[in-house]
Amino acid sequence: MKKVELLSPVGNFDMLYQAIHNGADAVYLAGCDFGARKFSKNFTNDELIEAIKYSHLYGVFVYVTVNTLIYECEVENFISYIEFLYANGVDALIMQDIGMIKLVHDRFPDFEIHASTQCHNHNEEGIKLLKELGCSRVVFAREMSLDEIKNINIDIEKEVFVYGALCICYSGCCLFSSLNGGRSGNRGECVGSCRLPYKLIKNEKQVKLTDKYLLSAKELNTINNLKEILDSGIDSLKIEGRMKTPAYVGYVTKLYRMLIDKYYQKQDTNLQLTKKEMTNLKLLYNREFTKGYLFNEVDITNTKSPNHIGIELGKVIKVTNKCIYIKLNYELNQEDGIRFKKVNKGMIVNKLYDSKNKLTSKVNKGNICMVDNKIGLKENDIVLKTLSSKLIKELEVVTKKVIKVNFRAKFRIGKSFSITISDGNNEITEFGDVVDKAIKREVTTQNIKTSISKLGATPFDVDDIKVEKDDGIFVNLKSINEVRRKLVDKLIEVRSFSKRRLVNYRNICGSYIEASNNISLNVLVRNEEQLKCCIDNKVDNIYIADYDLYIKYKSLDNVYYRCNRVNNNYRKFNNSKLLVCEMGSINKYKNNNFLVSDYYLNVTNSYSIKVLNSLGAERVTLSSELDFNKIRDIMKCHYNVELIIYGRLELMVMKYCPLKKCLNYCDECKNSCDNFSLEDRFGNRFPIIRKNCLTHIMHFKNIDYIDDLKKYIDIGITNFRIELFDENYKMVENCIKKARNML
Repeated sequence: MKKVELLSPVGNFDMLYQAIHNGADAVYLAGCDFGARKFSKNFTNDELIEAIKYSHLYGVFVYVTVNTLIYECEVENFISYIEFLYANGVDALIMQDIGMIKLVHDRFPDFEIHASTQCHNHNEEGIKLLKELGCSRVVFAREMSLDEIKNINIDIEKEVFVYGALCICYSGCCLFSSLNGGRSGNRGECVGSCRLPYKLIKNEKQVKLTDKYLLSAKELNTINNLKEILDSGIDSLKIEGRMKTPAYVGYVTKLYRMLIDKYYQKQDTNLQLTKKEMTNLKLLYNREFTKGYLFNEVDITNTKSPNHIGIELGKVIKVTNKCIYIKLNYELNQEDGIRFKKVNKGMIVNKLYDSKNKLTSKVNKGNICMVDNKIGLKENDIVLKTLSSKLIKELEVVTKKVIKVNFRAKFRIGKSFSITISDGNNEITEFGDVVDKAIKREVTTQNIKTSISKLGATPFDVDDIKVEKDDGIFVNLKSINEVRRKLVDKLIEVRSFSKRRLVNYRNICGSYIEASNNISLNVLVRNEEQLKCCIDNKVDNIYIADYDLYIKYKSLDNVYYRCNRVNNNYRKFNNSKLLVCEMGSINKYKNNNFLVSDYYLNVTNSYSIKVLNSLGAERVTLSSELDFNKIRDIMKCHYNVELIIYGRLELMVMKYCPLKKCLNYCDECKNSCDNFSLEDRFGNRFPIIRKNCLTHIMHFKNIDYIDDLKKYIDIGITNFRIELFDENYKMVENCIKKARNML
């Protein structure tokens, strides 16, 4: 039986140490560029080399995240960085950008590539295509259930998140941070828009709710369902947390390691944590726990708080200007962190008093304690314990992992003695002094074993020593010690050595579809009124988001159906015109249909254009995250691309439904005429669309580049799109005329 891999997050050397010595089989980390956690400390190139050596010494694989979108101007530096990672023995890359996946696979065909969850890996068709592009593993979307994953029948390694923070939006599909906060989640710069407060608006009126964090997801925790995951045949279990603490990484890794080992040793069929272990997990970090969509859990949000809530320490029973009196459910220690739930204010307990007003380092549960009122608390409150100084100190002490080695020694009179060290995979032999016949005192087998066993602070521990020797021999024990030291140094070097030789590769650019010189104006419509206006005004191509409306008008030569962004049940199309929104649709429809790829495929460089062209996309829509200068960088060749110049763009697509969560609004959704939106703290309203049991969050405003059309034409773009939302006939007509005047 192939043993599952335990994959732990690493943001710095302390986290690396904790991950390795608590039992990780592999770690994932990032350099200073191109990783999806830009604000984690991450590793310089020199630090990466050391991290790789240290990990490999202990037999731990290193996967480097290069899972951001790459701009055209960055490709050269990106490839140089990949060369560096390849040459220094990184075991695999975790990637998002389809153009870069293809480029890396072409240039370094033996470099293992894992398709990041940012690739929107949610169906079999998309995964087939990623395998064709060179991926050996996929990290599944966190929206997939365990049953759905088990039913993916493709010979590719399967990786799932089992613990840590959740994105509320399908990964790789979120533009909220980029278009509303100016920092792209696809570039590792997410501002956490889902963790901010929102009001729910129904038909222009605010719905009265006690909760306000309507998009804030809980923390994923599958540890008490681990047996089901292990039974499923998943290849790798991934812990999230590169921006968490070393103690968090170490403890979560330790618990998963313990239960995984029990599973394979068949020590325990009930793989469950103790109450204390679960409490420790809550103390380290939680926003409440959920088993997630992996186990079909519907409610994955904590709408009350986006913060770490720890455990409920107790209740405030009295407040003065100087002191806060707390009745404790758990022990409280000096230097613990606490937060008062209602006022959402926290503090470190620098001074702790018992019920007799005496300074102390600890007060036990069930008792009353006092802390200084440093936050100006005015009334009684619930107290959360968010940091346990005692737990952190305990977790800082880690038993170092040891590597078992065997020694084989030969001592024959008149010959140089030899000692061989083996770790099971590597075997090294060194020779020492010539062995003499003993005159006074002979060297015994035990003398030899004692000298060889002195491994001290090395990472090795003796499993077995076999000694073959003549009777009555003498050899200087210093010589044995010297040989042992050489063997240890060489074995460390062999295990840590990760260098690869760079080979000459072909520069595979790929072909592309050249744009026509004719300029086209295309429009996406959402209702029949908008569609009729487009027909009346003779726009070049019409994309229809509603399937029934498409069926009604599909006989028109210039009509396309916009496919679903999340697809598990594909409609049958043949010789149809389709606007495709995800990689599975590309793979499903590439042979017998005319395809245009939508902006959801996150195209930010010419290499992605070439990949999509090669897969049947006749026209490629550029990412809405690109500014003019980045588009100009791409358009050095006359690519057949499309640019959205006007419209209300989609910021999120979610499996989660805030309407069901807040209003128990479900069955009536299909026939409802109610309009819903989310309102942020600045009064901006983001419309909510429910379709096929998915939630789409739209931008609060339209983008409008119509006045800049001429400069885009000057750099070679010939296809332009208007994306309609709720515009009426007259508004649509005015928009089309304005664009035509600029063309």
